[in-house]
Amino acid sequence: MTTSYAHLLSPLHLGFTTLKNRVVMGSMHTGLEDRFYNYPKLAAYFGERAKGGVGLIITGGISPNRQGWLLPAGGTMNTLGDIAPHRLVTHAVHKHGAKILLQILHAGRYGYQPFVVSASPIKSPISPFKPRQLSDKQILNTIQDYVKTASLAKKAGYDGVEIMGSEGYLLNQFLSRHVNQRNDRWGGPIENRMRFAVEIVKAIRAEIGDKFIICFRLSMLDLVHDGNTMDEVITVAKALEQAGVTLLNTGIGWHEARIPTIVTSVPRAAFVDYTAAVKQQVSIPVIASNRINMPDTAEEILAAGKADMIQMARPLLADAFWVNKTATNRVDEINTCIACNQACLDHTFKNQRATCLVNPRAAYETELVYVKTKQPKRIAVVGGGVAGMSAATVAAGRGHQVTLFEANADVGGQFNLAKVIPGKEEFHETIRYFKVQLEKTGVDVRLNTKVNREQLEREGFEEVIVATGVVPRTLNIPGSDLPQVLSYAEVLNGAPVGYKVAVIGAGGIGFDVSEFLLKPEQQPQPQPVEDWKREWGVDLNPHYVSEGGMQAPEIHPPVREIYLLQRKTTPLGAGLGKTTGWVHRAQLKKHGVRMLRGVQYKAIGDEGLWVEMDGHDQLLRVDTVVVCAGQESVKEIMPATGQQTLAQYHIIGGAKLAAELDAKRAIREGAELAAKL
Repeated sequence: MTTSYAHLLSPLHLGFTTLKNRVVMGSMHTGLEDRFYNYPKLAAYFGERAKGGVGLIITGGISPNRQGWLLPAGGTMNTLGDIAPHRLVTHAVHKHGAKILLQILHAGRYGYQPFVVSASPIKSPISPFKPRQLSDKQILNTIQDYVKTASLAKKAGYDGVEIMGSEGYLLNQFLSRHVNQRNDRWGGPIENRMRFAVEIVKAIRAEIGDKFIICFRLSMLDLVHDGNTMDEVITVAKALEQAGVTLLNTGIGWHEARIPTIVTSVPRAAFVDYTAAVKQQVSIPVIASNRINMPDTAEEILAAGKADMIQMARPLLADAFWVNKTATNRVDEINTCIACNQACLDHTFKNQRATCLVNPRAAYETELVYVKTKQPKRIAVVGGGVAGMSAATVAAGRGHQVTLFEANADVGGQFNLAKVIPGKEEFHETIRYFKVQLEKTGVDVRLNTKVNREQLEREGFEEVIVATGVVPRTLNIPGSDLPQVLSYAEVLNGAPVGYKVAVIGAGGIGFDVSEFLLKPEQQPQPQPVEDWKREWGVDLNPHYVSEGGMQAPEIHPPVREIYLLQRKTTPLGAGLGKTTGWVHRAQLKKHGVRMLRGVQYKAIGDEGLWVEMDGHDQLLRVDTVVVCAGQESVKEIMPATGQQTLAQYHIIGGAKLAAELDAKRAIREGAELAAKL
């Protein structure tokens, strides 16, 4: 075992039990929790992470009653019949020496179902249903529902429970004045607002005894108006400790907060100082969370005494063996979470099974299986973007003899463009991971090599995977060949751009390019945490006295004047990620980008871009026009339908479909194809 991460890999003794290291797999709803027949898949998913070395696992949220459902007929634990499927999960985890907690999550006013309840009858901006206010009797009954769920969890083999009290769910709704406007014993001063949470902990501890982990996930930074101050957070933390909590976990921000907390543009470990402020005031172990995705960051937090454990959810989706790789000095082999949310949270909020963009096996462990081949083949992969690298590494890992041809001087494809966008620095990690995997699996990588079918046939490949990707679509109007007209690829590769810019096309690339052009050229990458907090209005003082930990944002003047244009009449950014799109829209809006829809492009001249809007011609006086109007597939190497070839040809990724640079689909297609060959 390595000594480089001595704090991270050291055991944590809780008196009655020991956790084998300081890594916590945080709660993340996969969708498998909601149906009993999916529990074998859920068991495989958690079992893989336990096998991968994680010390403590927390399940996705399970409701204590019907009113607490996130979705209609969501996962519950309130009858003896619920025990059997959960035992599959606990057995799969215990087999590998890890501990597991059942998270009890009552959605409150965040539920997407008509039975929602809350502290006060105030509708949430993210749910269509207005909640009913819980009566005193209903609160007492709900406490007993929590106790029953915890008791059943113990019978199912769980080592404890996590009580969800953050992110704006029911208990957070009671803890904060943002929702709690009651004037009875459950509202008013913090001592009353915290009563519900404290009584739940006391009741569970009294029912189940001392030898059972009770973790409470406490909102340490609400980031909403009328949110708690740090003094109030500490008051709650101390009361929870007195009530019998074993571990205190960190929650940051409500789901409705207009300050990002987990997207890729949030700097690593941006919120750990707030956790440290609470840790100083309690004697129970405290868990740090949010945007911690690599061992160096985690070790630094623990070594500095800012927390006792590190919670990661998405990083353990991205790589189930994160801990084992850390422990054996193979950090360069970690498939790093890039915090894109595209296949995890975006799926969850669309009621789809959560998985991972960079690891399509996540939550598909029983379905996407990489079995060693008994008949090794010679396979050519043409194109070294993420689709090609995914296919090549999986195929080679299964024992095939794989050669990857890349026309450019380096692999990475479109990710080489994405990684220069401010806030997308994590994309470097994906390229690094695939490069290591190409070497480890023995793929023969031939850079600066453009091949054709004749060469492939001559070399005797049995299977050819075409992953040649896309090129930017050109604009076809008068003046589109002028030197001030650039493609997004040229801009992101460093072509000079003027002060006044028109960006044509408002999909994900148009938004990315606009953010890139707003960045001062001397800005360091990634953005320093303090600068990021000032820009978004997060109080820099860990012992904040501001409501919800917010302060007035500091917006720097934009370095360019930018028009972002689209032909469609729908709102700009409508197709962006469900959980991240609002961040990009907010960034452009606060930096003065003029976003125009229903625009027809007429001509480009030396004086600027002529457009038609609302039936009128208008000149946008710009120095540069950047074209982000989609892509076209590159697939000349594919044989025509019915054409006889010695090899079997397959096409994946952007070469197959030039949709909005869909890396999620590209990586999955590469892996699924390679798993079958």
